[in-house]
Amino acid sequence: MNNNNWKRAFAIIWSGQFFSILTSSLVNFAIIIWISLQTGSAEMLAWAAFAAMLPQTIIGPFSGALIDRWNRKRIMMFADSFIALCTLALAFLFWLDIARIWHIFGLLGLRSIGSAFHMPAMQASVPLLAPTDQLTRIAGVNQIIASVSQIAGPALGAMLITIWDIEYVLLFDVAGALMAVTSLFFVHIPNPDNEVGRERHILKEMKEGAMIILRNRGLSWVFLYDVSVMFFIIPISVLFPLMTLDYFQGTEFQAGIIEAIWSVGALVGGAIMGAKVYKVNRVALINWMYLLCGITFLLSGLLSPDGFVWFAVLTAIGGVSGSVYNSAFTGLIQTKIDPAALGRVFSMFYTVSLIPAMVGLIGIGFLADGLGLTASFILSGAVILITGIAAFLTPAAMKLDRQK
Repeated sequence: MNNNNWKRAFAIIWSGQFFSILTSSLVNFAIIIWISLQTGSAEMLAWAAFAAMLPQTIIGPFSGALIDRWNRKRIMMFADSFIALCTLALAFLFWLDIARIWHIFGLLGLRSIGSAFHMPAMQASVPLLAPTDQLTRIAGVNQIIASVSQIAGPALGAMLITIWDIEYVLLFDVAGALMAVTSLFFVHIPNPDNEVGRERHILKEMKEGAMIILRNRGLSWVFLYDVSVMFFIIPISVLFPLMTLDYFQGTEFQAGIIEAIWSVGALVGGAIMGAKVYKVNRVALINWMYLLCGITFLLSGLLSPDGFVWFAVLTAIGGVSGSVYNSAFTGLIQTKIDPAALGRVFSMFYTVSLIPAMVGLIGIGFLADGLGLTASFILSGAVILITGIAAFLTPAAMKLDRQK
């Protein structure tokens, strides 16, 4: 694609993705509130998150190899359409008054299958549309869009679930997915040049995707530290609503506000990263964000039950750290990996990071219900801090993105 047209292409894609992300955020939070009100259990929230990750973990390596073979635009369109159909099916179950909590888990699992194709295909398409020096900046703009959606989404979800039945709320997700599909009709996404005529084996291509990471010592360390941090961040993320509702004795609206405040911080981080092209060592930036996130979790666990305002402040700071980290990490990978292999690399990364995260989800459910929510925040924050320090002390990783 001509570089003069890349901004127009992204404007069209982003318009559709904005509505899709907004409605998904709205529906996801409505589901979280529904489960919280129905069960009041951290373990059930953890199992819901587990259901949303397991299918993606299983098929992730296969989907990456297929993404690098197939038309990436069609993959995104089919994935969004599949998610819309699954959500519509669940809405019908609620209309018939036969829906149960395991149906919710099933929907989350089916959505995970769609995400296993959509997310890597989207990330693998970015370097084919934009100049290399703009990739980290584009990742920052993606964070802005996600953050704006996640600011409005939880607030809208918390409001709508109190005035409408959940089956009507689910329809917003269907509409958002259809808008994302429609926008892709107006964009040409090129596919990377692959060797024509050679025999291709999916298992061999999956191995090649893993070896691309393993052969690069610095990249391997960056992936390892990221996976270690995800082991704690993802499980803790599902406890924020219960922290508000149970520990701080807040309302459903306040739980939505906390989710929105995290996204406000993420919006600020995305705006910083999207404002310009920075000549910084992105690995060092990632490590600083580990330290900042760890501190916010640790201090949140030390707050007294009347410290909700400080919890909100720390949540906003955590949102900034997560957004800056995501922008730096995504731009780093898109810069260091050949676009023809990005589908496999991103799928492999999502799979490898989700496996320990699922183990952490099971453990955090028992820990939060047994020892308390605050203990979970303190433990997770301390480990993330230690990981950030170790990452700074790893020369191979620090040299990966050293600026001349």
